[in-house]
Amino acid sequence: MTIAYWCVLIVFLLPYACISVAKFSGGDYGAQANRAPREFLARLQGWRQRAHHAQLNGFEIAPLFAAAVIIAHLCGGASQALIDALAAAFVISRVLYCLCYIADWATLRSLVWFVGLGLILALFVTSA
Repeated sequence: MTIAYWCVLIVFLLPYACISVAKFSGGDYGAQANRAPREFLARLQGWRQRAHHAQLNGFEIAPLFAAAVIIAHLCGGASQALIDALAAAFVISRVLYCLCYIADWATLRSLVWFVGLGLILALFVTSA
């Protein structure tokens, strides 16, 4: 398996890291909250709410990234090293995105999001 494919797995797992921070960092997620976890998450505030929102964004962007990696492999227009580098850079951008979101650095978060989107587009363009 290529590094880029491993990156897809990491990107699929990152939202679960964010939601774990949101749920389990406050000490108030227990059996009762687990009966209605979406209601629990809807009541979160502050950085825990932002961690939840970072999770949602992670699930939104992951399919596009996965498609870009798969298409880049199938087209064969880019070297494996370039595909791997772009995918790894995307993983780094997603980690930074989550950190920026949780820290409430909105402008930086948006810039990092655009960098990530640019990396996805680069996977498509360089493979054509």
